[in-house]
Amino acid sequence: MTNRIGNWMQTFTGRQFWPLDPRPGEIFIEDIAHALSMLCRYAGHCRKFYSVAEHSVLLAEAVGQAPGATKDDVRWALMHDASEAYLVDVPRPVKPHLTGYRDAEAAVMAAVAERFGLPEKITPLVHDYDNRIIADERVNLSACTAKWDFDELPLCVTLRNWVPTIAETRFLMAFDALFPEIGR
Repeated sequence: MTNRIGNWMQTFTGRQFWPLDPRPGEIFIEDIAHALSMLCRYAGHCRKFYSVAEHSVLLAEAVGQAPGATKDDVRWALMHDASEAYLVDVPRPVKPHLTGYRDAEAAVMAAVAERFGLPEKITPLVHDYDNRIIADERVNLSACTAKWDFDELPLCVTLRNWVPTIAETRFLMAFDALFPEIGR
């Protein structure tokens, strides 16, 4: 193909994907589920492996139990880190300092939103719960010698530390339940 920005990467399913020029028709849930199941949160600084896929499933479950949560809230909760399937999970303290990363992330997320029929922007409830789940995830991190600049109420979710195959399966099961009209 010509006239694409940057180069392409091969996805898990063997397809081409241009992370700097994402298009909705080139995004597949199988690629997202697999890649997120293989990515460890917190740049791997966990006591036990904890994938972005598990994080997303747990967040979707928590959002689904929130008073007033909508279908779009729960769908966004599952898909909120989908760009990381193509751009990796960059730790929060680093993201603002990577020139162009936020733009690339926004472009991939816009393509994901269009591909799966999500509202253009992540919902406020999901944004709030994504911050709050960190309080629950801290049990999987070593004791810290310094105070975090973070003081959110936990969601009271329990980490299960799924192996990648289970995380991928559970992510796809959640997707199938939340997006039955899309299918695979």
